[in-house]
Amino acid sequence: MKRTLVLCGLSLIVLLSVGICAVSAKAPTMPKILFTSARDGNYEIYMMNPDGTEQVNLTQDRDADVGAVWSPTGEQILFTSDRDGVRDLYLMDPDGDNVRRVFKKEAYRSDPAWSPDGKQITYAYAEGLGSPDFIHIATLGDQKEQLVATGFYPAWSPDGTEIAYISYVPIGHARRVRFVDIRTRKLTRLLPKEAMDWQNSPSWLGTSDKLVFSWNKHPLPPDFNPLKDRFPPAWRNKETIYIVNRDGTDLQQLVDEAGSYAQYPASSPNGEDVLYTQAIDGHFQIFKIDVNSGIRTQLTHIVGRNLGGNWFDPAYALPVSPKPHLLTTTWADVKTHKLH
Repeated sequence: MKRTLVLCGLSLIVLLSVGICAVSAKAPTMPKILFTSARDGNYEIYMMNPDGTEQVNLTQDRDADVGAVWSPTGEQILFTSDRDGVRDLYLMDPDGDNVRRVFKKEAYRSDPAWSPDGKQITYAYAEGLGSPDFIHIATLGDQKEQLVATGFYPAWSPDGTEIAYISYVPIGHARRVRFVDIRTRKLTRLLPKEAMDWQNSPSWLGTSDKLVFSWNKHPLPPDFNPLKDRFPPAWRNKETIYIVNRDGTDLQQLVDEAGSYAQYPASSPNGEDVLYTQAIDGHFQIFKIDVNSGIRTQLTHIVGRNLGGNWFDPAYALPVSPKPHLLTTTWADVKTHKLH
């Protein structure tokens, strides 16, 4: 879940088409949440009910497994792992079985997300540690690659027409939520230029045109040097969760700052609740907040780091599953075109 700040060069979003691997598996019949936990000393993927009960460990690998996301049908789980020595993408069944690496070509990949129709994924890509991130969109069937925009942390819109993402702004060491129209490549900002500072992790609220994101709107100290200094704790603790319309109107703070920062918002499929991670008594725990009432529920209580969350509900799953005969055994090699 942690990300190294990109300080040299720009990140890029790239459109990529390849073949995807999937094997028919049974989706959960009840709503389930995927999350990451290091409760046993190593980052692993867990699953739980929306009320925090029945927390089950799905991966038991000695290396880190993080950032799991459900496919829209609930039949596959896509996650990030460095189990083969390089942080990359893997697929597994909902019960944790049938784990397989997505790509043959070695690269650093992370932060995956599925498209609403389940035919594509988007993820961060880097040639190596410390190099700029690229964001790819992987599509079933063919092998094409097109530049879309600059940024990281992509999140697909419910109608599939655009991607919300984070753009790093070197001046002021800021992060900003932007949008890219997949068809026209038009770029837009969520909030005015003056509202830069530290925006992170955009997520669409259910199937609506609203977003939730984390934001620290307080400026960094003027003498802050990201090459030498750590982010000041007093500043970090001011990051929290906001909700806003797609056009930037009706901005509301959803979670109080409460002395410890809140991050990684993720909507429930119906848009009524938002998952987020907050530091409590020195440990990271996952909370759920009702968007309308503001009532929050702590879902994890285990000492250590409990992070993120991705919610599947069979009532909101795709009505038609991808056809297995259209899918390949493993993803094709990808050749990254040089950008000019």
